[in-house]
Amino acid sequence: MRPNHVLHAWRDDKPTVGCWLSMDSAFAAEAMAHSGFDWVCIDMQHGLLDYSDLRGMLQAISTTDTIPLVRVSWNQPGEIMKALDAGAYGIVVPLINNREEAERAVSACRYPPEGGRSFGPIRAAMYGGRGYAAEANNEIACMVMIETAEALDNLDEIMSTPGVDGIYIGPADLAFALGFKPGTDDPIHAETVTHILQTAKKHGIAAGIHTTGVEQTRLYIDQGFHMVTLGSDKQFMERLARTELKTVREGTGTAKAESGGLY
Repeated sequence: MRPNHVLHAWRDDKPTVGCWLSMDSAFAAEAMAHSGFDWVCIDMQHGLLDYSDLRGMLQAISTTDTIPLVRVSWNQPGEIMKALDAGAYGIVVPLINNREEAERAVSACRYPPEGGRSFGPIRAAMYGGRGYAAEANNEIACMVMIETAEALDNLDEIMSTPGVDGIYIGPADLAFALGFKPGTDDPIHAETVTHILQTAKKHGIAAGIHTTGVEQTRLYIDQGFHMVTLGSDKQFMERLARTELKTVREGTGTAKAESGGLY
């Protein structure tokens, strides 16, 4: 089976840098994958895409060595299994609150006897190659998101769940859980992120997090995170367009106000 070099890097305590894909475009997915990221994650939770988009995007990514991950919209076994059968090499499951929910996510990612994934890797076996059925349980990454108040109370039980390869922090929802607005720069938020990371390291699993750009990405890599998102397809496109447009318009008197951001 094709090795999951990103998962193996995490197991070796090495960092990886990736990109979030929120646009319903196989070409954009292919372009991002060809940019040299270790992994790209197709966002089925908040991204503007559906399963038919997912299929084409996974095929586009497979023209590269970049590892394809999928964030599902919810902890639903059917959705997780369908993404895996389409060729995802890792699943990110949002809003995990406790061990029972973590176990449900793991079960959907693992074939028996380690889990309850139904066998039918229609495209996955083509992408993964010979040995998929025997080796998939060791090559498919199961990442659960830590971003709720309940999860913060259950970090040890979630992270000690057999089969959980790592956790991923959603900073915006984590802010909500702590009583802040997304984007709020508060020491308590930073301290909580550090606590989650340290707990993941204690349990010997990977830790991932969203960032706002280069500065935060470097900070989190230096801090010891394994899965760091540099940005999204939409953010990269907007960032370059705004930067170059501003440069071109300087001194022309034709500058226009930029639209608002997420926060």
